[in-house]
Amino acid sequence: MLPDRPRYDDRMRKLVFVAIILVLAAAAAFIAAGYAAAPVIAVVSPGKFVGASTPFELTVDAPDGRLASLSVDLEQGDRHTRLVDLASDGTAGAGVTVTREGGDRLRVTRSIGSESVPGLTSGQARLVVSASRPVLFGLRRVSATASRDIAVRLERPRVSVLSTHHYINVGGSEMVVYRVSPDDVASGVRVGEIEYPGYPASGATVDGVKITDPAARVAFFALLYDEDVDTPIRLFARDEAGNAATADLERRAFPKPARQSRIVLDDTFIDRVVPAILAGTTEVKPEGSTIEKYVVINSELRKKNADKIASFASQTAPEMLWRGVPFHAFANNAVEAAFADRRTYVYQGREVDRQVHLGFDLASVAHAPVPAANRGRVLFAGDLGIYGNAVIIDHGMGVQSLYGHLSSIDVKVGDMVEQAQEIGRTGMTGLAGGDHLHFTMLVAGHMVSPIEWWDPHWVEDRILRKLREAGPGV
Repeated sequence: MLPDRPRYDDRMRKLVFVAIILVLAAAAAFIAAGYAAAPVIAVVSPGKFVGASTPFELTVDAPDGRLASLSVDLEQGDRHTRLVDLASDGTAGAGVTVTREGGDRLRVTRSIGSESVPGLTSGQARLVVSASRPVLFGLRRVSATASRDIAVRLERPRVSVLSTHHYINVGGSEMVVYRVSPDDVASGVRVGEIEYPGYPASGATVDGVKITDPAARVAFFALLYDEDVDTPIRLFARDEAGNAATADLERRAFPKPARQSRIVLDDTFIDRVVPAILAGTTEVKPEGSTIEKYVVINSELRKKNADKIASFASQTAPEMLWRGVPFHAFANNAVEAAFADRRTYVYQGREVDRQVHLGFDLASVAHAPVPAANRGRVLFAGDLGIYGNAVIIDHGMGVQSLYGHLSSIDVKVGDMVEQAQEIGRTGMTGLAGGDHLHFTMLVAGHMVSPIEWWDPHWVEDRILRKLREAGPGV
């Protein structure tokens, strides 16, 4: 018996219709998959330059960290070098490290430069990154690319000393005039592990004479109170590609005997200073007795205050704001404590703390006027923990001065002040036992002895002489 033809045709039409719908849906899904989010590529380093051996780092974000492909090429002229080629097993070539971070991120690192890329030469080049991830059950891929233009630098910077006769005391300062090339490299003086940046010598004018050589630099540096006279001191120059050079600095260093002092604490003093300081800071939250809180303030808060003071070095002017004269010596003041005094703190007959006093305590009469040591710009004016009301003045090229324990402040941040201009009045705020001024000098954020800066002979020989000898034709 033959099937009913109309019913058969209806079923066939329905099947064809369903098939068409499925095909269209599959096509739509296939097309839509092409619009899925592509991997997100971020080249972390290098920034602008590549040298002999420069770290390369990139991140790629994709759902579950799944990638179908990842490649990195270095293009220079007609030469293309494959740096990274991700394989199915997760490896990406010799010297390449691929790590997974969280659920979606892959981090890729390796070293690139003339040591790992044959034929690399100085000049322009380009990094090209391509990544894809599977979508629609692996039937399609969505891709992304990123590129970065870089400059290949394979030549080391050059640095050489221009000035002569560099003498430095432990706890003191010095200055060097030198030449560096190319002119966009970081340079300065490295003392031990500490770097003191150099500044264009054109920003240092003495007797109306300005150094015109664009390669000339000036760097102030220090030999800190706790460093040895044999601490290595040399010039350095370093470009962004990682190429570096050093030069020996002819110098002589001299020790300074440390003064020992004994500070006897009593309840009257600690009951006055501890609550006042804690009311003005959230940097420490000591518990226990008043003397236990005092020790935390004297040690932990002291360090935090020193870190904050050092942070203002980054705001220094690149030129010399002060005039070529000694810094104000605060005449007619009694010296109550000198720089780098080693203090032992005693309470009720027992030792409770030891600290080093990095400044001069100067006293005359209560609420005496405090003059600016030299011309400069006010970087800080306010409460500064153990220093109480304080002012920090920038004199340029990393040289700054600090005034602490003030009873009042007459300047504000941003003010330009002249030498001997009144900036406040002495007081007994912070950890002051009586009315006085705590004064210190700073070089690149490090506290140094002010005595040298008060001495006209030191300023003449260590600074002005060298600038004159460099002269406009250097």
